Amino acid sequence: MTVTQLHPNQSVPAPVDVVASIRTAYEPAPPGGVADAPRVFQVIHGVMQDVMPVSKDQQNTQQNYSFRGVDDAMSAMAGPMRNHGCFIAPEVVEHRQRPRGEKGTHTVLKMLYRIYGPAGDCLLVTLPGEAMDSGDKSTNKAMSAALKYMLFWVFMIPVDSRSIDDSDQDTAPIPTAPQQRQQGGPRQQQRRDGQQRGQQQRRSNRAEAGPWEQQAPPQQQRQQRPNYLTQARKAPTPEAFAKVRAAAVAAGAPPEFVAQLDQVDAAKRQAAQKSQQAPAGQQQRPQQDEEQTAAVGELYDAARSAGVTDRSEVEQLFSSKYGHASAEGTVTQLREMRDDLLDAAKAATA
Repeated sequence: MTVTQLHPNQSVPAPVDVVASIRTAYEPAPPGGVADAPRVFQVIHGVMQDVMPVSKDQQNTQQNYSFRGVDDAMSAMAGPMRNHGCFIAPEVVEHRQRPRGEKGTHTVLKMLYRIYGPAGDCLLVTLPGEAMDSGDKSTNKAMSAALKYMLFWVFMIPVDSRSIDDSDQDTAPIPTAPQQRQQGGPRQQQRRDGQQRGQQQRRSNRAEAGPWEQQAPPQQQRQQRPNYLTQARKAPTPEAFAKVRAAAVAAGAPPEFVAQLDQVDAAKRQAAQKSQQAPAGQQQRPQQDEEQTAAVGELYDAARSAGVTDRSEVEQLFSSKYGHASAEGTVTQLREMRDDLLDAAKAATA
């Protein structure tokens, strides 16, 4: 794979081989550390054992393809990395940009990731990232692509689907129904025969069944997992929340996600207690205010998906567009901003 860069003193772009920049190295632990602390190779092995599968649950409706975004990989890795004392320090070691079309920008960069263990030693992984954008997000997209594939390749994050037709290409379009009828051959027939026998075809006979495959039949695995967090926020009673929580646990949700559901339940219980303790002359908050509070929470969730983790920055974005704080915004305004942030997150991971 090659990219081109426009140099000041030449009119023809020069090809640059970015695949040659993929390499790894190792740095030992510094002297004076804990002697019996696990080394980074042991830590990576432990993270690989605990990480949950990441499937192509997200859908690009404009180009009609499924993909797994960098947020999905980071969410799957966050808990196991914390449990094993592992963290990653990124560094941009090379950055190239050139115009593409009238408004587009093509970016190629080289990222260096230092994966540290508790002992202080680290594994160095260098690999490229490439992206194009019509605005100012091409560098962000290239960094996201590099991080996503580094996590998948180093930690071997499992995927739900192990079909022999799954080439793991994020940009592969989904065939329409007429195209599927026209496509045929031994591989498609083998896949159909396996489905009729109630078995899911695998990439090889040695491929190990993942946890999600063991818990549900293939037809259910291909369905998009429910948004348990949204369901928990909308649960009208504690009994309804308990059902949502049980469904998330049964689906294999990691402990940190279950804890996030419990935080939602605790916040709702606390709000109910305050409402009951209010003076007799003070009326309960109307349904519209509750919907606005939920919309504010959805706005911050969407901002985190788009890489905006600072609440003050979210408030600044909302205020610059609507002229007031999010707490004073209407439900329509909050959800408009939420949808804009979600679109930006999908574009960054496309």
